[in-house]
Amino acid sequence: MNTTGSAANGGLHLTPFRGLRYVPERVGSLAAVTSPPYDVVVRPDGVHYLQSADPHNIVRLILPEAATAEDRHRQAADTLRAWLAEGVLAADDIPALYVYEQRRGDTLQRGLIGALELSSPAEGVVLPHEDVIPHVVEDRASLMRTTAANLDPLLLTYRGNGTANGATAVIERTVLRAPLLSTTTEDGMGHRLWSVTDPAALAEVSEDLGRHQALIADGHHRWATYLRLREEHPAPGPWHYGLVLLIDTARYPLEVRAIHRLLNQLPVDAALAALGDGFRVRPVDGPLPEALAALDAAAREGNAFLLAGDGRFHLADRPDPALLARTVPADRPAAWRALDATVLHATLIDHLWRVPDTPEAISYIHDAQAAIAQAERRGGTAVLMHPVREDVVRDLARQGVTMPRKSTSFGPKPATGLVLRSLDVG
Repeated sequence: MNTTGSAANGGLHLTPFRGLRYVPERVGSLAAVTSPPYDVVVRPDGVHYLQSADPHNIVRLILPEAATAEDRHRQAADTLRAWLAEGVLAADDIPALYVYEQRRGDTLQRGLIGALELSSPAEGVVLPHEDVIPHVVEDRASLMRTTAANLDPLLLTYRGNGTANGATAVIERTVLRAPLLSTTTEDGMGHRLWSVTDPAALAEVSEDLGRHQALIADGHHRWATYLRLREEHPAPGPWHYGLVLLIDTARYPLEVRAIHRLLNQLPVDAALAALGDGFRVRPVDGPLPEALAALDAAAREGNAFLLAGDGRFHLADRPDPALLARTVPADRPAAWRALDATVLHATLIDHLWRVPDTPEAISYIHDAQAAIAQAERRGGTAVLMHPVREDVVRDLARQGVTMPRKSTSFGPKPATGLVLRSLDVG
């Protein structure tokens, strides 16, 4: 494939690969073998629920269960090899890019899945916007290293000019054909996948993407994992590419949602008491949608957080400017210092609540109701967040400024299990 527009030349270089896909005749249904991304399986019985949906559900690869990390990752590798040997998974005959569509109600998202040439943040081709948690990167790296596979695509975005040209034109021509697969998952989302193998179409994509940079919308830990494994394999080869889904958000805007915090060891009454005069605190009525509406209204005027876990909702807003000046680092842009996630971690978690930054103390949960339910079970505090606008995220990323980890949740997220990438299959 033409390498014009490679990372070395300043743009995105998305290459075809031989996708590993489930053989429909060997599984109950394609919907039953898919999963949300590994970090979005939030329901308490999530892993077991997915395992019971089909014995070949992809969760057995992305979230294997065993006593130790080493055993988990070896189990995933053994399972992957067994499924390939048994014909449950099979590689497509010809390398391809894959057009992927998600549709539910008024939501329509389309993009391209391929193997993207890796680049460091300093190169300015792929822009991270969040910090990562080291132990999560280590876990994902060990899993990827042991399985020699990219098990799920990262979600990356770029901004075209809003018209159907270049890669977008290829996508919109391709969806007029019959898809390779079509399924609807339990959440009502329809998924369709097509392959693109025509050399002229691939060249059209390459020329277009070579003019763009991308923002990591979802998958910072996996991108950091890709870069770590590239360092372990200095010779050019498959480890210098990673599986991604690229979306042109000028054509197909994403939804941006918040990721909530669960402070497992901090009861709500203690959290409220520690706020003192630093924040205005007031009760708000439920149910949850009404409480979130109150959070949304308060967030338009400044930093605001919704605390829950004791059967009630408490809105904390209007932080004391002097408190922020003392606790928020002053060496970052004003937009970064004003982020809710910045204030939450610098002022509340670190200074007022003194919660240690450990997996045992803080959990990150995408679903607000799930965060509240777990807080109530554990006697902890759920801190519900307001989402950040995409333009703020992109502007900070272009400045090379990373947001506090788990600051945003872009979606809809690609289903895991529709197409995988083996590092051993050309």
